[in-house]
Amino acid sequence: MKKVRLVSLLALAAASVAGLAGCDNAAKDGEAVKIGLICLHDSSSTYDANFINALNEAVKDLGKKVIFEKNCLLTGVAEDTSCFDAAKDLVEKGCKVIFADSFGHQDHMLNAAKEFKDVQFCHATGTNAKTASQKNYHNAFASIYQGRFLAGYAAGLKLVEDKKADLDAQKALKVGYVGAYTYAEVMSGYTSWFLGARNALRDYGYKNEQLTMDVSFTGSWYDPEGEGSAADALIKDGAVLISQHADSMGAPGTCEKANVPNVTYNVETKDECPKTYLAYSRINWAPYYKAVVNAVYEGKDIENEVNANWTGTVATGSVEYNVNWDNLTKDATKLADYKAKFAAVEKEVKEKAAAKVFDCSTFTVEGKALTTYKADTDGDFQGETEAIVTKDGVSFFNESADASAPYFNVKIDGISLKNEKF
Repeated sequence: MKKVRLVSLLALAAASVAGLAGCDNAAKDGEAVKIGLICLHDSSSTYDANFINALNEAVKDLGKKVIFEKNCLLTGVAEDTSCFDAAKDLVEKGCKVIFADSFGHQDHMLNAAKEFKDVQFCHATGTNAKTASQKNYHNAFASIYQGRFLAGYAAGLKLVEDKKADLDAQKALKVGYVGAYTYAEVMSGYTSWFLGARNALRDYGYKNEQLTMDVSFTGSWYDPEGEGSAADALIKDGAVLISQHADSMGAPGTCEKANVPNVTYNVETKDECPKTYLAYSRINWAPYYKAVVNAVYEGKDIENEVNANWTGTVATGSVEYNVNWDNLTKDATKLADYKAKFAAVEKEVKEKAAAKVFDCSTFTVEGKALTTYKADTDGDFQGETEAIVTKDGVSFFNESADASAPYFNVKIDGISLKNEKF
């Protein structure tokens, strides 16, 4: 008991020295930048592991510019006041920049930014930096819809390879998708993935209507059992290929057991699912980490130098994807054709971005073309930004142009939601 009390007193003394206002954390030009990371789960979650691995990569590249200590990685931090407490702890440890990785952390990170004004708070996936007007608080995301679309295109190629007879007979095929919540981030992801798969089918002469998709939500970012059960139910209901926006190996593991091709998010499963792993996409957070640390190290303003609503792209190295061609086909002639088709659409995505992925001529909503849509781009749950724009004769949903976080939440024809979770 005495030992616990002594430790508590020492911690209190350390907090007093550090200063709860964060005044000792003001960055000095050319001084190594001490950083911290707050994660919703630990590295057993593919989502959190992606942030942790990217930070380690960034730290290695930054060298003497950065300090990242083991006790400055805080995992298992819930989306409640625990996040504010974690941020305060990192401030007291001397961190000058604090990152957090989950949507529900954002209000608590903003509250911390208001209290500790000499520390920079960078929140991934959030929406409130745009309206907060807090100079030391920032949001970040990436145009992951580009990687999703290309992973979906690979899925479509797999359908052409495995289900050609059914497609030629004009039979309908169904794919499945395991999602966490019915949020724009997830909806943007599964829609771009689905549109990519349909694009591949069209490139081989098949119609949009021949491919539909069922989506099942688990109501959790990390639920191995729930994600596995959702994938199993989708497969039993006729889905011939599965993708996901959830953070465990639940869905891919189920696909491997059922011998159903799967496309993953944040993690390649080539070793874990050797028979069924087809493709993946992920956000590489290392470029963002490095941009922020470099700005602070050089005494530059993050809002101007990096952007308070930063959006990474394929061009910045922030959107990554890969195709496991070995599991697509064993026919060398077909493989060459598939790779050529993929390379052509990859070029279009890089050059046109949302104009390619969310081209309004490639989908309908309640049987009609989408000609106008007011999107929520500042997190107030009100549609205030016209998202449909026309450029070079193409009308498209201009995803990720007015905010870092995805805001595509349109329910397009061909996608059926088995349930909804908010």
